[in-house]
Amino acid sequence: MEIIVCVKQVPDTKDVRLDPKTNTMSREGVESIMNPFDRHALEEAVRLKEKHGGSVRALSMGPPQAAEVLREAIACGADEGVLVSDRAFAGADTWATSYTLVKAIETIGDADLILCGKQAIDGDTAQVGPGMASRMGRPYVTCVQKTREVEPDHIVVERMMDDGYDVVRLPLPALLTVVKDINEPRIPSLKGKIRAKKAEIKTLCAADIGAEEQYIGLAGSPTQVVKVFSPEPRGNREIFSGSVDEQVEQLVACLKPFI
Repeated sequence: MEIIVCVKQVPDTKDVRLDPKTNTMSREGVESIMNPFDRHALEEAVRLKEKHGGSVRALSMGPPQAAEVLREAIACGADEGVLVSDRAFAGADTWATSYTLVKAIETIGDADLILCGKQAIDGDTAQVGPGMASRMGRPYVTCVQKTREVEPDHIVVERMMDDGYDVVRLPLPALLTVVKDINEPRIPSLKGKIRAKKAEIKTLCAADIGAEEQYIGLAGSPTQVVKVFSPEPRGNREIFSGSVDEQVEQLVACLKPFI
């Protein structure tokens, strides 16, 4: 089974900052990590490869430093890493991002299965995976919590729902987005780390994938942030201290005038 797993380098949520001039996320000087949901997608891809054979290619779109998450993916079992990187991609929304990733897949070669994390923690839109599937005209399932069955022509999965789960059978090739419940990501071995350090990360620019300028980056993004601001504090605020019982007494005293 040939699998492509999409991974994204994201800023650590505790260090997120916004550029007030461009209204986009500022990544300079911010520690970056692999998107946690993508880590689970990677683990599932490697497990499927170990059980059914084939290969796993990790694909990422981002600045040059995003190569580090691809090396991390290789250390955890991916066979190769491909980085799509170009200044022209900066500021891309989910529409432009899905377009770019699909163009990259058309360039490097398709797969039986494409795996993505449910969403990225820096945007929380959960739109890129479905957007890719729609562009490619293939079936997809979001919020997958378990892979039940894999055959040459189809796959059966469990889709997480608010009141349980659905069992979905869909033909291959297909695309899945996964949730954290699907597995427990492995810790890379020393051998894996050595292999990742030596691995050559293939880098593709906009011209390499044949991306059209009007569909990429900020210019190709129909949704853009027009204003960023911190909400003004409203009402009086009071911080309670002491033991739990003391804090409860303070809260009750504070609420009594409104009863």
